[in-house]
Amino acid sequence: MYQELGISNEVEELANKAEKELQKEFSKIDRICEINSLKVLKAFQDNHLSEVHFGTTTGYGYSDIGRETIEKIYSQIFKAEDSLVRNQFISGTHALTVTLFGLLRPGDTLLSITGEPYDTLHEVIGIKENTSSLKSFGVNYAQIDLINNDFDYEKIQDTLKNNKIKVIEIQRSKGYSTRKTISIEKLEKVIKKIREVDNDVIIMIDNCYCEFVTEKEPIEVGADIAVGSLIKNLGAGIAPNGAYVVGKSELINLVAERLTSPGEGKEVGPTLGVNKQFLEGLFFAPSVVASSLKTAVLTSKIMEELGYKTEPMYNEERADIVQNIEFGNSEDLIKYCQGIQMGSPIDSDSVAEPWDMPGYADKVIMAAGAFTQGSSIELSCDGPIRPPYIAFQQGALTYQYGKFGVLKAVDNLLKKNK
Repeated sequence: MYQELGISNEVEELANKAEKELQKEFSKIDRICEINSLKVLKAFQDNHLSEVHFGTTTGYGYSDIGRETIEKIYSQIFKAEDSLVRNQFISGTHALTVTLFGLLRPGDTLLSITGEPYDTLHEVIGIKENTSSLKSFGVNYAQIDLINNDFDYEKIQDTLKNNKIKVIEIQRSKGYSTRKTISIEKLEKVIKKIREVDNDVIIMIDNCYCEFVTEKEPIEVGADIAVGSLIKNLGAGIAPNGAYVVGKSELINLVAERLTSPGEGKEVGPTLGVNKQFLEGLFFAPSVVASSLKTAVLTSKIMEELGYKTEPMYNEERADIVQNIEFGNSEDLIKYCQGIQMGSPIDSDSVAEPWDMPGYADKVIMAAGAFTQGSSIELSCDGPIRPPYIAFQQGALTYQYGKFGVLKAVDNLLKKNK
C-alpha cells in the first residue's frame, strides 16, 4: 500500500527500522495517555454528563446547561476554580487577546519572561504598531529573554522588586523560535521564584500545544490563569473552533466580561450546536495528543538518521506536540512541507507555497490538508522563510495517518536531493 501511495521502499524501510527502536518512547506516551484519559472520564462522570447536555442554544444563550457543564468539566480537569470554554473565541490568539485586555488596564505593565511572544501577538501587544493594541490603550510592555532555554530567575526577581508588574505572561510552546518548550517542572520552579517576591502579580500561561502532553497542567503548579485553543490539542480534530481559559474565578469573570460585555459575562453566549463536538473532542483528546506525539517522535528519529538537526530529539522529554526540523535552506523546507500536504486527506493535490500571511513579518509556508481550517492537532507543517529555515510540524489525528504524512514528506525531500 505504501508503494501504491508513492512511498519508496527506501523510505518505508527507514520508518520500519525507526519504529523498532522507538518502543520505549511510545510506551511512555501510552502511559501518559492512559492517565489523562482517566482524568477526562472522571470529570465527565463526576459532573453527571448526560445526553441532555448535547442540546443547543441560539440568540443570547441564556441558561445553556450544556455550556455550563462543559465549563465545570474543564475546571475539574485543570484543577481550576472556573473556566470559560466558548465557540465565540476564534482562535488561541483571540483567546489570549481577550484575556490580556480583560486583565490589563491603562498604566499597567505586562511582562513576558519567555522573550518575544509568538508573531500573531506582536500587534496585540504593540511590539508592532497597531492603533488597537494594548500599547495604544496605555498598557506598558517589557520582556525578559530566556538564558540557555531556562528562565533568567535573578532578572525576573529584580524586575519584580523594582517595578509594579500587573501580569506576567509565559508562553510555554516555542512559537517560531529555536528555544525549547517550557516544561511543567520549569514552570513550577519559576512560579515559586516569582511568589518569593510578589504574591499579587497575575501569572498567565499561554498553554497552546501543551495540553495532555504530561500529567500536570499549569494551574496545578501555581499559575493563576491559562489559555489554549480547541483547534489544537483539546479539540482532537472534532471541535470546529473555539478556545478555553481556566483559572481563578475573579480572573475568569474579567475575561468573560471582555468577551461578551460587562454585567453579562459568562451568562450569555449561544453554543449553536457545538456542545457535543466540544465534549467528544475533549474525550478523544488524550488519544489524539498521543498520536501527535508518536508522529513527532518518529519524525525526529527519521530526520536525525538523515542528518538533520531536530528539536526535541527523538528520546528527549516533551512538553508540547511541536517538532522542529532545521533544514538550513529554504528549498528543503519548502519540499518537506509540500510533502506533508501531499500526505494529507484534504487538498492533497494542492501545492503549498510561501505567502504573506496576516500577522507575520516573513513569508510563511503552511501545509495543512485538514478537516478544520487552521487546525494544528491535525497533521500540519509550517515555517517562516528565514534562516535557519525551520519546519514546525505538529499534529496527527491517528499515528497511522501521521506516519504516512511524514513518509510522504521524507520521500518528497529525498527525491529533490537525488
